[in-house]
Amino acid sequence: MLFVVSSNYFAILTPQVTGYVFGLLKNYVHTGATSAENKDYDWLVKLIIGKIGSGVHSYGEVVALCCITILTLALISGVFMFLMRQTIIVMSRHIEYDQKNEVFQHYLQLDANFYKTHSTGDLMSRMAEDVSRVRMYTGPAMMYFINLVARISLCMYYMFHKNMELTLYVLSPLPILAVIIYLVNTVIHKRSERIQALLASLTTNAQESYSGIRVIK
Repeated sequence: MLFVVSSNYFAILTPQVTGYVFGLLKNYVHTGATSAENKDYDWLVKLIIGKIGSGVHSYGEVVALCCITILTLALISGVFMFLMRQTIIVMSRHIEYDQKNEVFQHYLQLDANFYKTHSTGDLMSRMAEDVSRVRMYTGPAMMYFINLVARISLCMYYMFHKNMELTLYVLSPLPILAVIIYLVNTVIHKRSERIQALLASLTTNAQESYSGIRVIK
């Protein structure tokens, strides 16, 4: 979560630096000044702008330094995103490994009657495909969810701080979007369950075909 928040924090600083450059351009065109107001920006952006504007720079030099700053922020955000993905994805792989071992150990403890009523392919599918879906939930799904919450929270804070009225206009379509996502998600969930059942049937058919290939031949 530290990597997620850090990655999004540095990512949302880039538009603020870009906004400063546009404000700088506006002032330069109208008054010839090589500075712009920075009262609504994050403290780190204010610090960077203060460092850039502390010396005597031409308009082109200020813009060039801002561009370098944007690239640096993107690089830092990318490093934290890499660490985030490595941490969560590797963690999910360890969870998948442990769960498959637990399922296999549980299979070994079941009596013979259980294997008479359950096909080998179905048992293989549960250990392979179903556990893989759990990995996708504990890994990529959780990562994207936490990433989304962190980015929305940070963006909303700075958006309301900058202009509340414009932010409300931007957010007005969200209720409609939420309803559409809910309806689509319901359809996806039903089809996902059907796919899992079909995968079990397919694995059973493949396992029986391969194990009985001599008879088939």
